[in-house]
Amino acid sequence: MSDDKNKDEVLETVSDSDDKKEFEDICYICRRPESKAGKMIHLPMNSNICICSDCMQKSLDAMNNSNFNYSDMMNQINMQDLFAMPPMMNNFTGDPVPKSQKIKKKKPKEEQKPLIDLKNIPAPHKIKAQLDDYVIGQEYAKKVMSVAVYNHYKRVATNTQDDIEIEKSNMLMIGPTGSGKTYLVRTLARLLNVPLAITDATSLTEAGYIGDDIESVVSKLLAAADNDVEKASQGIIFIDEIDKIAKKKNTTSRDVSGESVQQGLLKLLEGSDVEVPVGASSKNAMVPLVTVNTRNILFICGGAFPDLENIIRERLNKKSSMGFGADLNDKYDNVPNIMDQVTIEDLREFGMIPEFIGRLPIIFTLQGLTKDMLVKILKEPKNAILKQYQKLLALDEVDLEFDDGAIEAIAEKAIAKKTGARALRSIIEDFMLDIMYEIPKDDNIGRVTITKDYIEHTGGPVIEMRGTPALEEKHQV
Repeated sequence: MSDDKNKDEVLETVSDSDDKKEFEDICYICRRPESKAGKMIHLPMNSNICICSDCMQKSLDAMNNSNFNYSDMMNQINMQDLFAMPPMMNNFTGDPVPKSQKIKKKKPKEEQKPLIDLKNIPAPHKIKAQLDDYVIGQEYAKKVMSVAVYNHYKRVATNTQDDIEIEKSNMLMIGPTGSGKTYLVRTLARLLNVPLAITDATSLTEAGYIGDDIESVVSKLLAAADNDVEKASQGIIFIDEIDKIAKKKNTTSRDVSGESVQQGLLKLLEGSDVEVPVGASSKNAMVPLVTVNTRNILFICGGAFPDLENIIRERLNKKSSMGFGADLNDKYDNVPNIMDQVTIEDLREFGMIPEFIGRLPIIFTLQGLTKDMLVKILKEPKNAILKQYQKLLALDEVDLEFDDGAIEAIAEKAIAKKTGARALRSIIEDFMLDIMYEIPKDDNIGRVTITKDYIEHTGGPVIEMRGTPALEEKHQV
């Protein structure tokens, strides 16, 4: 008999210990769990009732108050729990109400798997092949970015397994507006499935001045990673319009949006611990802060760098001399793709400080878009603009086609606007407005063909009704 009793005591002790591991106590007064309120004080008369230290202190302070009403306190006490009376039944489930209100303890977070696995990193030629499906031209830029990103994430995955520490491969992209800088980075981040933050350098100022602080670029990356610090610390930050923070020349005022911003970005590019607010763009007392390490964040900076061509030409023309074999002073005035000959000295002359350029070891240029490239952009990518409009009209069961003359006319208009690929959308929206408005009126329209005359406003589109032999034959095929 005594052995059975000892076994029951042992089982009860084990169950109590398991219960303590699985559940956490709740304060009888404020109903806060132990994880929020801290260690609980168990009343000696009944171990099922516990009170947090804050409520106990408030109770003692109230009792010491001369205006304290003891009758009100007794009315608020649950006598059933206090004297361990038989439990009441739950009105909803019919189960007995437990003597102590407890909640399950939160399980500790499992060790997160690394975001980038060395075996799953695609090789540079595979990255470039994927970029080719979305980006037309810019072969050199796609090749440089593929190798740089591949090496960067190999560095992240290996996490310096030996004494040889691999430095970051931050990039600087130089190219005219509309050449695809932002689109390249956005496509690259989508293919790699890593968080991406795109920010504009024009809004950045030195800390304490009107504008965004330097750390706001990391805040945007944290938001893009759903406030996951581990995921954000391995993402990509693209800072556009980086040429706008060049050092101002011939100024007597403090350069809070130029050289000062470059100085502030140095620690981010190199790698440091940065405190950023969660769910907000600025620090204040009401917003919690988290620490993000930028050591494994890949920074890509891009800018058009206007007037940089003149600096390059001026440097090259200095080599000219006098005599029969001398170079002409205007030899480099009409050289195509002169931006390819940019050097670090040219960027310093433009206004970028040496420390900033030194933290961007990979510098490459993008070419301006030609007519042939614009024609391919309209037709060949997976999400080409013409394919988007064809899909829109296909939802109305209407075929949309463009003849070759129309596509070339669109490309010529885009070149005249001098805004690169951005001009294509506005041009197409202009002449597609009437078509998108009129087609839903008539259910008999089966095909619309855009011609060169319609683009140049000298004619109209070719409209074919349903029942046309050629149209019927196409749908049967």
